[in-house]
This record gives sequence, structure tokens and C-alpha cells, in this order.
Amino acid sequence: MILRCLQPRLALGRRAFSTTVSRREILDAESLPNRIIPTYQESQTSDLLSLQWPSPPRNILLVKKKHAPNVTESLIEFARHIHSNYDDVALIFEPKVAAQMHKHFSFPIYTSSTSHALSSKVDMTTTLGGDGTILHASSLFATTLHVPPILSFSMGSLGFLGEWKFEEYKRAFREVYMSGAGAGSPLLQDQKHPHVKEGAVTGWSSVRGKSMGPTRSSKVLLRNRLKVGVFDAAGQRVIGDDSSESAEGDVHAMNEVIIHRGKEAHLAIIDIYVGGRFLTEAVADGMIISTPTGSTAYSLSSGGSIIHPLVSSLLMTPICPRSLSFRPLILPANTPITLRLSEKNRGRELEVSIDGRRRSVGVGVGMEVRVNGEHISRGQAWVGGVPCVMRGTRAEDDDGWVGGLNGLLKFNYPFGEQ
Repeated sequence: MILRCLQPRLALGRRAFSTTVSRREILDAESLPNRIIPTYQESQTSDLLSLQWPSPPRNILLVKKKHAPNVTESLIEFARHIHSNYDDVALIFEPKVAAQMHKHFSFPIYTSSTSHALSSKVDMTTTLGGDGTILHASSLFATTLHVPPILSFSMGSLGFLGEWKFEEYKRAFREVYMSGAGAGSPLLQDQKHPHVKEGAVTGWSSVRGKSMGPTRSSKVLLRNRLKVGVFDAAGQRVIGDDSSESAEGDVHAMNEVIIHRGKEAHLAIIDIYVGGRFLTEAVADGMIISTPTGSTAYSLSSGGSIIHPLVSSLLMTPICPRSLSFRPLILPANTPITLRLSEKNRGRELEVSIDGRRRSVGVGVGMEVRVNGEHISRGQAWVGGVPCVMRGTRAEDDDGWVGGLNGLLKFNYPFGEQ
């Protein structure tokens, strides 16, 4: 099996990730076929979308929580199950995880250190961890419009975004893999898929007894993102995370962008512009611009409102403002917001973090953080946002948000009661 997978790479003259025998099991994701982009169909009975694969997904990215032995054991179990039960499915890991995990598998795994390879090769993503793991997985596609569907298993300290329990992993993956396939579904006539074997068309039908049927597709919640750019006083885009992507265009955020005084002793003075017009001069520890998804994170701790993820909006929340009259604002998602570090600011630089990742370069006096909501297209195909696979509910019109919010915040529970 390993020799068969390595032979095409050697024929092309590419170097393996390592020269040792065992590490030759880690292959370059660039050698995989290009990704399959699914479509999302609207339903008359639910605000959630239906996931429709044109053909079975082939390249699966697995992202796990760090420093969690129980998660590592679950990841090994999950990967072995996928390899044993689904033909020609390639498993992709981040480089450090691949180096750690490859010795546990008798089959090759794939990795890539470039975001371009991931965005062009990954069909779907599976996360094992908490909300931070989901945010990290989303950040791997921060510069692409087509984010692969994310199937998340809640195995972290905070699991508001994680939909599935790991004990359900066999059913959960089957439902996502088969979504959009009818019983004995043939493949597209012009598509040569690895599941097409000599003399027979197998496709989804090769997975015996696992057809979902066209009316039982997986439900997807398309979560809005922010577009964030940092500019200097002359209006030139600034690289701030040691990557070329941030210099070429805006970076997308699933949760929030935060500008904060950091280790500076003095409050930050930030000029705020909304829709190109000056709003106010904020004197505070910092400012949060969040999506509806991010409204239950840092913004909530700072006194911000809770917003349903289907409400297209932006939430601007001050962090410990000096003025008690400065309250959180909810704005339309297409409203451009500019945060400019005032000349009056005593500290010369503020920290900027995007979805929990602090940029290596902050913002100085006169520099701007420009934020806007990502435009989600609803033409022939949905484009934009983060498609999160939702766990099935009893009611057709239940999007699962109310139950998740009750579980997170313990609404209607007396103080201290579990």
C-alpha cells in the first residue's frame, strides 16, 4: 500500500517529507486530487441548509486539540475507522500532528504546510476538541471563500460550537459522507472518481447499507465571518502574522477581531468610524468587533449582546470603557467599521488578535484596523461563510441554537445548580 502511494511521487521527482523509512508514510497533500466543492440547498421547513455532495468526498482534514491524550486516542480510532470503511479516502493532518501520529497507522497520511494546498485539496474538515479547535480549523481557510464543511466533535473545555459527541462518530461521518446520495446513486457521467472500479460503478453504493437518501441530507449552519485588514497611516496594507496572505487581501475571522492595550498601563484611545463617518473617540482597554457566532465569546464577557448566528450583523463591544454611556452596538453586516489609534494615545502600540491569534505586529498611532462583514452570495451556489454540520434534531425547524445556548449559559437554572 505504501509503495503504491509513494511510486507516483518518486516518478515526478518530488522529495518525500523525510528520508527515513517510517516517515515516508507522510506524503505531500499536493499530490492529492483537487477538492470537491459541495452545494447547499435551502429548505422550506428549516433555516439550515442541506449539504449536497456531487460525488463522495475524498480528502479529509483532521484537526485535534493540543496536549490532550484522550483526544489523541480518539483521533487514532477515528482515522482507522475511516480508512477501514471508506475506500480511497485520504486523511490530511497538520505537519506537527502528522509527525506525531504517522507511527500509529499502517497506511500513508498526508500533510501540507501551506494554506494554498489545504484550500485547494481539502473536501471537508473534522475537528476533535473544543470551540478553540474549531476556530483554529476555520483560520486555516482564512483567505479562501469556499471553506470546507466542518464536522465537529465536542471534546474540549468549551463546546458551544461543537455539535457532536465523539461516541456518535460512526453515524456522524456516515451522514456527512453520504449526504446528497440516493440509494445506489451513480456518479456523474463525466467524472472519474477513485470509487469507480474496473467493470462497475460503485460510488456511494459501494458503502453498503449506508445510503441516506435524497431527503435525509446533513444540515449545515452557514456562519458569517469578518473581513479584517490592517493599514498604516499612509493607507498601505501591513503584514502582521509573518505570512504573505495578509499582505494580499483581507483575513477572515469566524469569531472576532480585538484591538487591545495589551501590556500598556494606559487606556487606549481609539477613533471609531462607522460607514465612513466619525462615531466617537473611545477610551477603553480595547474594542471587540464580533460576528454573531463570536457574540457568545469575549464580547459576551465584556457585556455584549447575544446574537443568533442567522442574524446577518456585526457587534461592536467596548472593553472596560471609561465612559459608562458607551454601550455595545449591533450593526448591519455590510457596514464598514474603522478603528484608528488616536494621536492622543499614550501607549505607542496596541495589540491586534484575530480569532484568538495575536498578530506579530500591532497597530501604532495613525494606523487603522478596517473591518467588514463577509458577503455571502446566494446565487446558483452559496459562497462564503463557515459551513458547520449540525446534529440532527427531532423538530424539522429546530436549528439547535436554543438548546446549545441553554447548555452553555444554564438559562433558568438557580445559581450554583448543575
